[in-house]
Amino acid sequence: MANIINGKEIAQQVRNEVTNQVQQLADQGIIPGLAVIIVGDDPASQIYVRNKEKAAAKAGINGQTISFPADVVEEDVLNKIQELNQDDTIDAILLQSPVPKQIDEQKMQSAIDPNKDVDGFNPLNIGKLFANRAGYYPIANTPKGIMRLLAETQVELSGKFIVILGRSILVGRPLFALLEAQNATVALLHRYTPDELRHNLLQQADVVIAATGVPGLVQGVDLKAGAVVIDVGITRLPDGHLTGDVDFTTAQEVASAITPVPGGVGPMTIATLLQTTVELAVQHHQMEL
Repeated sequence: MANIINGKEIAQQVRNEVTNQVQQLADQGIIPGLAVIIVGDDPASQIYVRNKEKAAAKAGINGQTISFPADVVEEDVLNKIQELNQDDTIDAILLQSPVPKQIDEQKMQSAIDPNKDVDGFNPLNIGKLFANRAGYYPIANTPKGIMRLLAETQVELSGKFIVILGRSILVGRPLFALLEAQNATVALLHRYTPDELRHNLLQQADVVIAATGVPGLVQGVDLKAGAVVIDVGITRLPDGHLTGDVDFTTAQEVASAITPVPGGVGPMTIATLLQTTVELAVQHHQMEL
């Protein structure tokens, strides 16, 4: 039976580190500032933003939520981003996805100051990541959190074969760059990957990371014995239960370690968001911790 990777426990470690760092900054007169922009009234987004605000407050971060109605014109959102770029009390800016159709999300992400881009979606930061540039720059929080999970689980990456299912800019693409920089051989699969090829590659993978939103896409029979499985997907079934992209019951019979859903990757995302906020504050104010 696979070891269960406890994302809640590791996320709490990150949060404790953040709280300590925030206190160190506060002792030097700096309170990290996080601004979250939400457009419209998507229920899931509203819950997620409230959770971010509560987590920030608990860590001692100055969290601000800026809400716009669903029919807001793009220029108003852009003006607010430019205002926040110039606000010295704000170290990190996040645009909550999704946004209404009249808002060009990529344009908004590009408008966020790269030095305040807490999600790591500004093209400059994405370019640095894929170029494996030295120095600090923000990285998308879910991939960054997954790398922490792998490190805490002491998963060797160098020389290993890793399969990522899903090529979104939220997870798959940044993960590809992060893992490749650790000298892993990485295959990035997507919806156009033939089923037989996907199955064959999965059976060779030392690490499998699934981020597709397709419940039960990966079965135990797909996996190599002893593989490490990171399940990013989360879907609510008609009966109300939450499930991931991996069939947990069959996969845990084959894998050496696996994240549960819920309680695996999910808790890491907000914890890592707080961590990145503090890192940006340190960079912004040229402090040292």
